[in-house]
Amino acid sequence: MSCQHSEAIALRPPNPTQSVYREDCTQCFDSIDDPDGLNVCLQCFNGGCAGPQHHDKLHSAYRNHPLVLNIRRTRKVVVRDEPPLKMSKLAIAAETEEDKYDTATTVRCLECDTDLDKTSSKFAPIVDGILTANTFSRKEEVKAWEQELTSCEHILLLQQQDPKTIESGDLGHCSKCDLKENLWLCLECGNLGCGRKQMGGVEGNSHGLAHALDSSHGVAVKLGSITPEGNADVYCYKCDEERIDDALGTHLAHWGINIADRQKTEKSLTEMQIEHNLKWDFSMTTEDGKELKPLFGPGLTGLKNLGNSCYLASIVQCLFDLPAFKSRYYDVSDPLPSVSDPAADLETQLRKMGHGLLSGRYSKPNTDYHTTDQSELRYQRGIAPAMLKHLVGRGHAEFSTMRQQDAFEFLQYIFTLIQRSNKASGKSDPTNDFRFVSEHRLQCLGCKKVRYTTTEQDNIFVDIPKEKITAEPSLTEGGETNADVYRAVTLEECLDRLTAPEIVELACSGCGSKDGFTKQFRFRTLPAVLAVNASKMTVVNWVPIKIDVPVIVPEGKISFEKYMSSGLQPDEVELPDVPEPGAAAFVPDAAAFEQLQAMGFSKNRCERALHATGNSDANAAMEWIFAHMDDPDVDAPLDLSGGKASAVQVDPAQVEMLVAMGFREPQAKKALRETGGDAERAVEWLFSHPDDTGLEDESDATPVETGAEKELPGSSDLPANYRLQSIVCHKGTSIHTGHYVAFIRKHLSEDQSESSWVLFNDEKVVEATDVDEMSKFAYVYFFKRV
Repeated sequence: MSCQHSEAIALRPPNPTQSVYREDCTQCFDSIDDPDGLNVCLQCFNGGCAGPQHHDKLHSAYRNHPLVLNIRRTRKVVVRDEPPLKMSKLAIAAETEEDKYDTATTVRCLECDTDLDKTSSKFAPIVDGILTANTFSRKEEVKAWEQELTSCEHILLLQQQDPKTIESGDLGHCSKCDLKENLWLCLECGNLGCGRKQMGGVEGNSHGLAHALDSSHGVAVKLGSITPEGNADVYCYKCDEERIDDALGTHLAHWGINIADRQKTEKSLTEMQIEHNLKWDFSMTTEDGKELKPLFGPGLTGLKNLGNSCYLASIVQCLFDLPAFKSRYYDVSDPLPSVSDPAADLETQLRKMGHGLLSGRYSKPNTDYHTTDQSELRYQRGIAPAMLKHLVGRGHAEFSTMRQQDAFEFLQYIFTLIQRSNKASGKSDPTNDFRFVSEHRLQCLGCKKVRYTTTEQDNIFVDIPKEKITAEPSLTEGGETNADVYRAVTLEECLDRLTAPEIVELACSGCGSKDGFTKQFRFRTLPAVLAVNASKMTVVNWVPIKIDVPVIVPEGKISFEKYMSSGLQPDEVELPDVPEPGAAAFVPDAAAFEQLQAMGFSKNRCERALHATGNSDANAAMEWIFAHMDDPDVDAPLDLSGGKASAVQVDPAQVEMLVAMGFREPQAKKALRETGGDAERAVEWLFSHPDDTGLEDESDATPVETGAEKELPGSSDLPANYRLQSIVCHKGTSIHTGHYVAFIRKHLSEDQSESSWVLFNDEKVVEATDVDEMSKFAYVYFFKRV
């Protein structure tokens, strides 16, 4: 059959750059597996559900795109007459979609309510193009993996020394030891050096790295990873990154190695990383070995892991449990916005997530497989957050990749995106429930005068005390820390440390005293929801690792009253303000300044040194100069406008390096700005300022004028009681490896007086039993004001 629209509308198959949404609806999680299937637009390839929500018709009316391909998929029944073979190697069975599913397709005109001939010359190439194109999620996944590895200047400009034959196999071994595996070939000089020791029993003494440092040779290839197809692990020590060498065959042939003759004998770095991540999991059984009870219903929907998305899933589950996010993004009376590209609209995708998690529509046992064992527990299939993950990560150097990410950094970043989106649209901002005003009180130890400064923020960073009960921690072959035990600490102890006075070395602008100041953090106001990042990082052999320190949090109410600020007291005298731009400049002590200049120091160095040391002692100023000779701004004019930190341009590569060491991006940026961009000094600064949350986005930390007319976020009302509502837990030695899950308080039935803890482990949603065990893995806490 045909209709007027099929005759009038010109159609083209999707090109490789176009996204084809043929898995689930762009505005809800109905998919091709539902009875009504999915209607894929034949003009722009948007996916719209054909079920009761009719997002297909919404798209058709808005874009005037009536022609669709309806796709319905059903699982084939596979009868097993014997148990599946145990997997004995790292491999993925080549089971195609045709092996698993039966797929039915129909071309329709929604406006005419007519089925059309999909075999006609007009529709057949379009249908074939849609069915064979990469789905949106696969296309973005491939793009993310392709972005992972690139070449670099050190590979492109590689100069190889005189050729020689490199012994391999049983004859090849490290030039510094007898190891014959985990060998790295220097492509510049042909040296063989062993790699570092890896989890899983891979031996190594890091002689390959030592050679690179001693010789300044940058590029090496792992011999055991070379395949006949030309794939291999290539590492650039100068970039400190895994790379791709497009001329690898030529570079290896220079050393007598023919790629076609090679066979892969060792796991690649990627395979070892995947294997390492798979080791970290949370127990899904009770103490007596029984499976935890799966849960289903509204607010109990799992999120499918997209390969590295557990950091996103855990944060999203906690956020959409909160009233502000529920009311903002799951309002059934508020129609979805009409937009031309729903997949690229943050409001639409957050509304889609709210409906997916809270409606209960997708929280059902997975019937996507068949088993003769009726007692086998069935978890959910889970909804895939592919569109939200892509949209949030788009253009971001880290969240657009397939690498594991820091859950707390993701929380901060998605807050930034939500705040920008709501500011532009004028809609209410659910992150306002997190905002409060913190206060820092400085008191000069000399003149006792005080200065109060306030900052608007939406989280706090708490350094957890790390007191070992046993020996030093170290990494085992499995990648875990050894059996070292750390003393359990209480939440109150952590908050007491956060708000305790500390001594800081500053020169007083009022009396010139060099005795320093006491500095103290307090809450001016408190939020409806308090987000707390628990820092459990320590350093072992100069390598930052995360350790598991139990933090005991009360089950009932927690009072924050003693952490509230009382503000400026009647008997306190305020320090004079720091000179503003254009105010009187700093006047150095004449005698000290003359003495320093007589020693040969420049005018700018003398002024900086005297200002930093109290403007009186030439010897102290001289010592300051010698200690800061390498500062990049040591010869710059003294700037008292307060713009020192922002004046230093931060190198993104250095930020990424510090983040890779386990520090958060805001901390890394501040450390680099405080140390003039010197990465080594930045590391020292970070370890000496563990409680400094760093530089946030403008929307994350905004100075608040004391006495300003603007209404302050949060509340200073008393009593100020909180109760722990949810936790993001992390298992692993680094925030960039391992696994994240969420524990959330839920009322599982209407007649339940007390809430129960529920574990959200990707798509698995179960009633948690051993909740105390999670305390040592807690990484992000969400406390709700009660």
